Amino acid sequence: MRFRDELWRAMDGIYRQILRHPFLEGLTDGSLPREAFRHYVMQEAHFLPDYARALAACAARSPHPQAVHRFAADAARTVEVEHSLVVELLAAFGLDEVEALKSPAAPTTVGYASYLVRTCSLGTFPEALGAIVPCYWIYARVGEKLLAESSPDPLYAWWIETYGGEDYQDTVAGVLDLLDDLSLSAEERERLLERAVTTARFEWMFWDAAWRQESWPCG
Repeated sequence: MRFRDELWRAMDGIYRQILRHPFLEGLTDGSLPREAFRHYVMQEAHFLPDYARALAACAARSPHPQAVHRFAADAARTVEVEHSLVVELLAAFGLDEVEALKSPAAPTTVGYASYLVRTCSLGTFPEALGAIVPCYWIYARVGEKLLAESSPDPLYAWWIETYGGEDYQDTVAGVLDLLDDLSLSAEERERLLERAVTTARFEWMFWDAAWRQESWPCG
């Protein structure tokens, strides 16, 4: 069994809960309240810079030149491509990025971003990889699944096409190939899987926070 298969088996239950979440079901049938999607996009504006930092830290920790190139390039891609998507989605709501960032990052956003940056900066390379891979892979699987259904709402269909499209799927395939080629001890595999399950849970939490339009409970 390839290591990617072992990793997916560890995350599969969480992924299935993600697919059943009303946020994603609402994306495909068009019933998702625009306010919930607006919250999601605004939180992405907060999250993506730290995600790019985590990718860059993962590249810095890698002993493998191929992985250094992969994650450094993907850090740049996050800044250039995914950030641009967020800016365009914000514009659809009549917001610019400066205005969006005046609204505070929600608790889940802070927790997820902090976990990623800390793990990728201070952990071993396998731990960093475990923290990073679910964000790639779950988005790819969600995008692929939702692309078959699309959405009657053109704004939601646009988002789905980005992550379900061939370019993003190819990017994720390259990361999974790299994962399968690693030589890891049993302890390294276990620690990688532990980090991956944690960030898979954060993926569910991020969509759930948008659905609830999460805010800080005090202050």
